[in-house]
Amino acid sequence: MAKEVVKKIKLQIVAGKATSAPPVGTGLGPHGVNLQEFCTRFNEATKDKMGDVIPCEVSVYDDRSFNFVLKTPPAAYLLKKAAKLTKGGPKGANHVVATIDKLDLKAIAETKLQDLNAYDIEHAMNIVEGTARNMGIAIKGVNDAELAEQELEAAKAEAEMAKRAEELAELESEAKELSDKGNEVEVITEKEEEKENEKEEEN
Repeated sequence: MAKEVVKKIKLQIVAGKATSAPPVGTGLGPHGVNLQEFCTRFNEATKDKMGDVIPCEVSVYDDRSFNFVLKTPPAAYLLKKAAKLTKGGPKGANHVVATIDKLDLKAIAETKLQDLNAYDIEHAMNIVEGTARNMGIAIKGVNDAELAEQELEAAKAEAEMAKRAEELAELESEAKELSDKGNEVEVITEKEEEKENEKEEEN
């Protein structure tokens, strides 16, 4: 009788460096998986990819045994690696933070082809290019001119916002000055009031 899969768990682990600490321990521990056995098998299977982040889909069976399938590294990870970035641009396509060439794009697409819903390498390149665009990574000779134009537009928009903020601050400052003046009340002492009354009587 075939064993029944009771749980499928997706993890992302650095190749050759799986330990019983999170995410392995927190992901597999509650399901009774032998963590030491998993780590040994995973590290052995990924030792030739040391340093890369490897997605892994683990199938846990009803007897607590397991099997796993390795996937290719995430496109975002491969793009950051090619562009020598630690993270993508905070403003996405509106801010170019790095540029890679078409050969880098093709190499990443070839790596990801088996895991992408793509029918050929050109289609895979288009998918990866879209990911790069959202990370602020331009592809030399492909979309760098377009991204540079978007960056210029974003810079203009930021300058306009800064100008509006400055104008608003000036208006607020003027309003405060007027308010302060309005709060100035002339204080008349009792003696001064008596003198005023005496003058009125004399007249």
